[in-house]
Amino acid sequence: MPTAPTGYDPSLGNKFIFVTGGVMSGLGKGITAASTGRLLSNAGFDVTAVKIDPYLNVDAGTMNPFQHGEVYVLKDGGEVDLDLGNYERFLDIDMTSDHNVTTGKVYQQVIQKERSGDYLGKTVQIIPHITDDIKRRIREAAEGHDVCLVEVGGTVGDIEGMPFLEALRQFVHEQDEDDFLLTHVTLVPFSKNGEQKTKPTQHSVKELRSIGLQPDVLVGRCEQPLDPDTKEKIALFCDVPTDAVFSNPDVEDIYHVPLTVEEEGLDRYVMQELGLDERALPSTERNNEWRELVTQETTGEIAVALVGKYALEDAYLSVNEALKHAGLARGVDVDVLWVDAEEMDGDHAERLERADAVVVPGGFGVRGTNGKLDAIRYAREADVPFLGLCLGFQLAVVEFAQNVLDLDDAHSSELTDDPENPVIDLLPEQYEVEDMGGTMRLGAYETDISPGTLAADLYGGTSCTERHRHRYEVNPEYIDRIEAAGLTFSGRVNNRMEILELPDHPYFVGTQFHPEFRSRPGRASPPFLGLVDAALDTEAERTEVSA
Repeated sequence: MPTAPTGYDPSLGNKFIFVTGGVMSGLGKGITAASTGRLLSNAGFDVTAVKIDPYLNVDAGTMNPFQHGEVYVLKDGGEVDLDLGNYERFLDIDMTSDHNVTTGKVYQQVIQKERSGDYLGKTVQIIPHITDDIKRRIREAAEGHDVCLVEVGGTVGDIEGMPFLEALRQFVHEQDEDDFLLTHVTLVPFSKNGEQKTKPTQHSVKELRSIGLQPDVLVGRCEQPLDPDTKEKIALFCDVPTDAVFSNPDVEDIYHVPLTVEEEGLDRYVMQELGLDERALPSTERNNEWRELVTQETTGEIAVALVGKYALEDAYLSVNEALKHAGLARGVDVDVLWVDAEEMDGDHAERLERADAVVVPGGFGVRGTNGKLDAIRYAREADVPFLGLCLGFQLAVVEFAQNVLDLDDAHSSELTDDPENPVIDLLPEQYEVEDMGGTMRLGAYETDISPGTLAADLYGGTSCTERHRHRYEVNPEYIDRIEAAGLTFSGRVNNRMEILELPDHPYFVGTQFHPEFRSRPGRASPPFLGLVDAALDTEAERTEVSA
């Protein structure tokens, strides 16, 4: 989605919006921050973001998606928290691993410097060495942008977050007063008698102030918009102006949050306090594509079966969002039906059979493999539109080898010990890899696409650049046999197979890469658009038959 940035003016310096959270995690700090950034971008400012994750992992690459949600991959190969995906989607920007600050990264850097003698003679401490490194990372990520959003993960009071909040306290002390805003997102629950309770917010702000940070803006996460009396009470007890208290009520879709906080006037207040209002585009000239896109009336609905092993939406967040983007592009609702790959009977089999399309997403580990293979075979044989992503791509090769080439023992050497026909295997450069973190094929790579193929039609040319996160590949020894049996590898990088398709199928596509990571509202991913188009055709055919 295009924006109209004014361009960064170094003489005006960076503006910073720090976002903290209280009471409980998962309130939506990231969506609140991203929505604020979307509105500032609409007003013509160049906006970027930094996500602070106070865990000891250097990055999110080895974390379980069921505990922490999906691992999102940036263009430079950074494996990061899923909130970075929200920032990329809302701001329509490409970020790098420098925009994700973790405790592990910071301590690793400081310890390496200590070992190499950079601090020779000094006692290395949290203050100033750790806090200085945190501040350095924030300033470097903000360089060249009008506004930098800085989200501090976790909640105020968490022991692991204390060095970051101390760094923010110092940061605020070092900045001019009109160059920063501290936004605190907190829960405003309803009591049984329907009263909005402010005590959690009061205690959260009290904890923040005990650290030396006074919030400038308070955003109340609530079921319904905050009552005027509630805003007055929060302002009084938390020592902020009443017009600095905003509602962020529950909405049907996260893409409506920018519209909600815009109606609350959050963007106007932020620009006023940061001295940006005179530089902003007039309201009549601001980018309005977001509102038009997310408020359009839909003309129909399709059902897509998502076959995976994690019964948690956040584990497949980018896939869900990419389906939504494709639906927005075609003006239809996409109903995602969760199909548990370990429970391929009963309700889950019924969901698969009534779906207009099937998606098998990426993943690691053997659990659920047989169910995914069954779903792929069903989609292939029943002419149901199918999209396989990363592991889904590899399992499509396995399923084809087993059931079309009649290689019953064909499999991936990642998922079974010493298969007789390892159609998916390691390439030589991965043989000696021992460390798990950051050693896969990660980040953006260009793929060559064969002319005249479905992939070429989808991407509108003979190349595409998409993000990867995998270790195993299609075994080159089997490629000729597989293609001779009818499966086409339409995208390649030398001996690496990147895209597969079945020419005689309504839509059977697999990608070794993860196209969902580059999908945006207003700029849907080509493989997902193709899937939705094919599903619409399937749904229309079913309707015609039933009529």
